[in-house]
Amino acid sequence: MLESVVVEPQGAHRASVVWLHGLGADGHDFQPVVPELGLPADAGVRFIFPHAPVRPVTLNNGMAMRAWYDIASLDVSAREDAEGIEASQSEVETLIAAEREAGIPARAIVLAGFSQGGAIALHAALRHRERLAGVMGLSTYLPLRDRLAAEVSDANRDLPVFMAHGSLDPMLPQQLGEMSRDHLQAAGYGVAWHSYPMQHQVCLEEIRAIGDWLRGVLPMAGN
Repeated sequence: MLESVVVEPQGAHRASVVWLHGLGADGHDFQPVVPELGLPADAGVRFIFPHAPVRPVTLNNGMAMRAWYDIASLDVSAREDAEGIEASQSEVETLIAAEREAGIPARAIVLAGFSQGGAIALHAALRHRERLAGVMGLSTYLPLRDRLAAEVSDANRDLPVFMAHGSLDPMLPQQLGEMSRDHLQAAGYGVAWHSYPMQHQVCLEEIRAIGDWLRGVLPMAGN
């Protein structure tokens, strides 16, 4: 199982969020966000921030870095690394299984991710065999979208989806996120879409919206 940064809840463990970082970052990247989400002190949510494997990335001249899959180009028509995406999907399944073994039902588990991590979160959640609590994709896109209809899990056809993007993003233009949103909506998913005047990053307003959404989909005190 992937090494992870884990933020344990203060009280009883009721729910889990598996949050995947972006290309070249690591599991520490979003750890500081947890206290900014505004969740109740007794929310009981464990946050798992796994480190992606280190691998060469074609887009970055073959430089080895933490990556969930290889990227040859940001062109939407470029060939995608299906093998790498599926390998990371398997790693995510292992992380979910560990939470299930800890007594957390699938309906109390959210998959989340930023950029490349968000792509894996979307890919894995929509194919997971048990109904999850929700999936969150930040500044990202839906990979292997042409395969979704054939591979989608019936258990997660009504899965809550949170997507957010920066309208000034120079790395993954918001148009890619909008295309993915539209694809999901056409497939019948309800997508909570948020756009912010920022680049390839997160902002405080977005973090607060994430906290509100988590309170709506996860079992915690007051729900």
